[in-house]
Amino acid sequence: MEKLKVCLSSGELSELDVTKLDELKNGLKGELITPADKSYNEVRKVYNGMIDKKPGFIVKCADVADVIYSVNFGRENNLLTAVRGGGHNAGGLGSCNDGMVIDLSGIKFVKVNTADNTVFVGGGNTLNELDHATHPFGLAVPGGILSTTGIGGLTLGGGVGYLSRKYGLTIDNLLEADMVLADGSFVTVNKNQNADLYWAIRGGGGNFGVVTSFKFQAHPVKTIYGGPTFWPIEKTEEIMEWYHEFIHNATEDLNGFVATLEIPGPPFPPNLHNKKLCAVVWCYTGDLKNAEEVFKPVRDKSPIFELVGEMPFPAIQSLFDGLMPPGLQWYWKADFFNDIPKEASALHKKFGSEIPTPLSQMHLYPISGAAGRVGKNDTPWVYRHAKYAGVFVGIDPDPANAGKITQWAKDYWEALHPYSSGGAYLNFIMDEGQERIKASYGENYDRLVQIKRKYDPDNFFKVNQNIKP
Repeated sequence: MEKLKVCLSSGELSELDVTKLDELKNGLKGELITPADKSYNEVRKVYNGMIDKKPGFIVKCADVADVIYSVNFGRENNLLTAVRGGGHNAGGLGSCNDGMVIDLSGIKFVKVNTADNTVFVGGGNTLNELDHATHPFGLAVPGGILSTTGIGGLTLGGGVGYLSRKYGLTIDNLLEADMVLADGSFVTVNKNQNADLYWAIRGGGGNFGVVTSFKFQAHPVKTIYGGPTFWPIEKTEEIMEWYHEFIHNATEDLNGFVATLEIPGPPFPPNLHNKKLCAVVWCYTGDLKNAEEVFKPVRDKSPIFELVGEMPFPAIQSLFDGLMPPGLQWYWKADFFNDIPKEASALHKKFGSEIPTPLSQMHLYPISGAAGRVGKNDTPWVYRHAKYAGVFVGIDPDPANAGKITQWAKDYWEALHPYSSGGAYLNFIMDEGQERIKASYGENYDRLVQIKRKYDPDNFFKVNQNIKP
């Protein structure tokens, strides 16, 4: 009898009768892909080209029934199981070696209800698909920065983006979810049903089950005024000091993240190519008649270049997609910060001046306004008091530069870490171990452990930023 090499939940390698796999395959509406299939190498690829995992097989689910069949199969055969949504996953935790991958990218639908401005979204949808559906109605759901981001991972981790100061994090706008649990049961979670699970998934990651659909509160956002402003890297200290005071006292209609970066080339003008810069990327959702007045203090800081103006909200959300296609090498580090003291901005200038490749960069995303007003225990996302979610990313298309970009990101992070608040936004880190996860959930970690014990006592869902039962 033919056997397939698989990884068990314990991490041990074993063999699975192919006849068992055939039984699963025959029960699916979607596809089951093994290393023998021509499409395997393409399907197993993840967004981060630095991650090269080879699953035992991949189930491309077409509907909720496929997810239930897959979860039951994985549990009954004691298989290491990863769950993959529609998007990025910095650390490659949507895949695994030799185990089963439950791929949700085929579970896509977006339904907008204009009676109450709510939106139902599939577990495999991406942000650009959500924006495409909501924009004609003059609505948006708070999301991230790149429109290629998957809704599932973004939401379960928190969701920091252009609308955070005005409307909160993505999790603050999650009203309900449908889930398949480790025992194969299907549940709906909201503030009235399975309320403990509803609390846990708003920041607790993929630890508690497979979310097959989300229901969000959308908000009136149609045309925004925004885009990037650039200053020479030498002005980093001045700009960061000004920005810190300006952004947290500005109207909540204004958001903008500060960055150190290098211009890789088009669409920016030739005189900026390969220049290292300090930047702020803005998004103003208020009355467009007031935009020039709101941006006067920005222009008073004399940026050397700006690409700021009116645009549809999906345009700002997808502004950098072309620079970040799938398959690049990515190395991520992250921290929360309460402040940008002079010593820290001097370090930002230093490491911003040493960016190793044109796509590598650092961002500080503000968490004030609506995102900062949510109680630290109202969701697992405990760092509501922090002023910034910081991320340090080494990025390059060439695997030969993987070491160089990794070292720069690590060195930059290590230099700034003494000025941090302690934990990190878990969507922004690689696989960094248990202590880092505990630090990032802080006082909410124990409550997450209790809920994990209740719904997944055997830690079936462990390929993630794992909360151990």
